[in-house]
Parts: sequence; C-alpha cells; structure tokens
Amino acid sequence: MNNLFHLAFPVKDLEESRRFYGETLGCEEGRSSAEWIDFNLFGHQIVAHLAPESTGVKATSDVDADHVPIPHFGIVLPMDEFKNLAEELKSKGVEFIIEPKIRFAGEVGEQATMFFLDPSGNALEFKGFADFSQVFAK
Repeated sequence: MNNLFHLAFPVKDLEESRRFYGETLGCEEGRSSAEWIDFNLFGHQIVAHLAPESTGVKATSDVDADHVPIPHFGIVLPMDEFKNLAEELKSKGVEFIIEPKIRFAGEVGEQATMFFLDPSGNALEFKGFADFSQVFAK
C-alpha cells in the first residue's frame, strides 16, 4: 500500500461541502458525523470539519505574476488528467480565481495550475505535470 496524505480543513456548512466535494469534485464520501465528513480526494483522505470561524483565504503570495491564495491545498495530476478535470470543472460552472494555465513555461518545474474556492472560501489548487520528475526539480 502507498502512503496516503491526510488533511483536515474547516468548512462553514457540511451539506454545502458534501455537495461540492461529492458532486462537483467527484470525491467518494467516507465516514461522517454531525461535525465532520471524510472524503477520498484522488486516493487521499481529506476531512471537512465544521468550523465556520476558521474558513477562507487569509493572505496571498506572488508566484509567477499571480496572487496565490494562502492557505490552499490540492492534487498534482498527470497533464491529461489535469486538462480533463479543468474542462469538467468549467462545464459544472466552477469559477476560477486563477484560470487553468501553464506556469513557469519553458523553465524547470513547468506545470499547469488552476485555483478555485470551495463554498466555504477555502482555496484549492490542482496542478498538472507532463513530466513528474519536474515536481521537485530545482
């Protein structure tokens, strides 16, 4: 078995989160309670915890001419999966805060990226790499 990543994050409303992560992102739901919901995000465990006072973007950081929201989380995908996901999210009406694009074009670490918010204002970034050896390249 491969190692799995676990991330707990705050949300304002569990039902909104259930719809977004389940229907929009296609995450299978795991266990849940009145306070949290487990989701399978591309094989990794993310847990939406009811904590309305803690949600949303707190700052930004400049990266390759974009104001990247902090905090954020997401998944690194093969480029074809990234492109398919970007099209699927567009078809579902997801509003991007950074539209799908190529970052660091022609440089070490070239990647596709897109940012959007969940209903609680949490930022998600999905990346695509044509060459996974570039993920940690310097």
